[in-house]
Amino acid sequence: MNRIEQLESLLAKGQDNALLRFGLGNAWLQAGEPTRAVEHLRAAVQHDPAYSAAWKLLGKALTESGQIEAAGTAYKAGIQAAETKGDVQAAREMKVFLQRLRKG
Repeated sequence: MNRIEQLESLLAKGQDNALLRFGLGNAWLQAGEPTRAVEHLRAAVQHDPAYSAAWKLLGKALTESGQIEAAGTAYKAGIQAAETKGDVQAAREMKVFLQRLRKG
């Protein structure tokens, strides 16, 4: 059983939390399936709106799936979440990604 199957199995058994959804989103993104990643990463930030790493990965997945406007929105939310909890590095990274999106 591969990593995605293991994580999907946990989800099917009723375990649903931000960390599991982040893991699934990351696994799908690494598998070249950004649209599937987006679904799980959106769920991760719904579980934990302060999860800056999930916001950052959601922005990346949205960018890779061609949803540029939505990616910008995710990065903005992620920057706010990161700054609120003092995660300076994550906020800085997302600001750079957001600038790159705006430059096209």
